[in-house]
Amino acid sequence: MQIRDLARQSGVSTKTIRYYESVGLLTPPARNDNNYRDYTPDALDRLRFIASARSLGFSLTDIGDLLVARDRSDAPCERVLTALDTRLAALDRRIADLLVLRDDLRQLRAEGEHRPRDQGASGQCVCYLITAYRDSGTVAIQRQEERDD
Repeated sequence: MQIRDLARQSGVSTKTIRYYESVGLLTPPARNDNNYRDYTPDALDRLRFIASARSLGFSLTDIGDLLVARDRSDAPCERVLTALDTRLAALDRRIADLLVLRDDLRQLRAEGEHRPRDQGASGQCVCYLITAYRDSGTVAIQRQEERDD
C-alpha cells in the first residue's frame, strides 16, 4: 500500500509516517518501480501500535524500546506493564500539581477581590498578585505543606 493509504487507514499523517521512518520506529518500506513507498500490512499494525502508545502519552523512546523487544521476539509484556506503571505515577504527580495550581489560582482570585483595580501609588493592585506569587511561591509552598499533612 502507498503512504497515502497507510495514512488514511492509520489516521497518522504522511509527514509523521516519514518521521517515524527517519527515527527508526518504522522500517523503511520497499520501493515500487516508480519509487513510491510500498507498505505491508505489518507496517499498518506497527503504526497503529505507535499511534495508540502516543495517545497514552508514551515517549517515542519508550515506544522504540517496546518495539525493539517485540522485534526480538522477547515478550514485551513486563516492559509494557512497567511502562504503564511509570505513566500512571507521572500522571498522578501531574494531577496533584494541577490540583495545587487550581487551589493557588482560587486563592489568588479571592485575594484579588480585595485589591485595587488600578496600579495607583501603592503598587498593590490585582496584577501585583501574579508577581508576588511568582517571587514568593508561598501559596504553592503552603498548599504543598497542606498536602503533606
